[in-house]
Amino acid sequence: MKRTPLPEHLGRTFTVGAARAAGVSGSRLRAGDLDAPYRGVRVVKRVAAVDAGTPPVRESDRSQVREQPQGESDALELRERALTLALTMPPNQFFTHVTAAILWGLPVPASLLRDSFGRLRDLDVGVFAPARHPRHAGVRGHQLRSGRNHVVVHAEHGVRLSSAASTWASLASVVRDEYDLVALGDAVVREPMFTNDPPALATMAQLAAAVGAGRRIGVAALRAALPRVRTRSASRMETRCRLILVDAGLPEPELNHEVRGADGGLVACVDLAYAGHKIAIEYEGEHHLTDPDQWTKDIARYEALAAAGWFVIRVTKSQVFDARGDLVLRVRRALSARA
Repeated sequence: MKRTPLPEHLGRTFTVGAARAAGVSGSRLRAGDLDAPYRGVRVVKRVAAVDAGTPPVRESDRSQVREQPQGESDALELRERALTLALTMPPNQFFTHVTAAILWGLPVPASLLRDSFGRLRDLDVGVFAPARHPRHAGVRGHQLRSGRNHVVVHAEHGVRLSSAASTWASLASVVRDEYDLVALGDAVVREPMFTNDPPALATMAQLAAAVGAGRRIGVAALRAALPRVRTRSASRMETRCRLILVDAGLPEPELNHEVRGADGGLVACVDLAYAGHKIAIEYEGEHHLTDPDQWTKDIARYEALAAAGWFVIRVTKSQVFDARGDLVLRVRRALSARA
C-alpha cells in the first residue's frame, strides 16, 4: 500500500506537533519510513526517501559519504542528531561537552565520537543545578553549576549550548591526550588569518576565566594546557607538530608565517617556520596527495620557497603520531645545518 506523502514544508526532520498541526495522522507518524530518534521527533529515513515523497539521495552524495573519513562522518551525524533533538528540548537544557564542541566545529578526536562498543556517542545535554539532568535514550545528561559555565545561542545553528570557552574547559574531563587539549584550545582562540576566516570563538582571557571559574574535572590538565595555547595554529596537526618540537627541546616555531619576496610580495604562508634560518615545516594532509589541483599548487609553492632560499620539511600524519623521533631529528639537523 502506497504511503500518503508528507507535507513538503515539514522537511526531513520535524516534530510530531508540527506534523499533527499539518494534518498528518497518528498512523502515518508510526509508518516504517520514519525514525523516532527522540520523543516527539520524526526523521524520514534516507533509504525510504522516494516512498516518503521526498527527493532520493543522489549517487554523488553517497560517494561523498563513502569517501569521508570516519571521524568526520561521525561528527556530521552527531551534529545532525543534536539539531534534531533541539527541536523538542525544553528551554532550561543546552548542549555541552563533546556535543557542544562538535557544534562549534572544534577538532574533536575521533576516539571520543564512539563508545567502547563502537556505537555513536550519546548527545551531551546539560542543565544548571538544582534542576535534574535529563535521563533518556540517546542522551548523556550533565548537571552543571551556572557560575562555572556560560550558555549562549549558536549564531548559525540557533541552539543553546555552552560557550566556546566553557566547552573547552569541560572537555578536560574526557580528553586524555594533552596535545589534543591544547589543539582544541588553539581552535577556540584561532584568529582570522586567511580570506573568509571567521572571527575567533573566544579570547585567551575568556579561556583563562573558564579555567579559573572553580573546581572541575580535569582542572590540572587545563592549567597545564592554557599557557601552551596559541592564536595562530590553523589545525590540530600543526599544534601537535609544534608541541612535539618544543617538548624535544627545540625552539618554538612561528605559526602560519608569511614569507615575502625581495619585492615584498607574498611567496607563501607556511605552517610552521624558523624564519631566521629560512626553514619551513609543512604538514601534508591526505587531501594534498589525493587532490590533483592541491598537489599542483603545493609543487609551485615549494619551488617558490626554494627560489627564495627556504628549506622545506614536509611532515605526514604517520610521522606526527608514530615517528616523532624522526620528525625531531630532521628539524634538528636542518637547524644545525643552517646555524
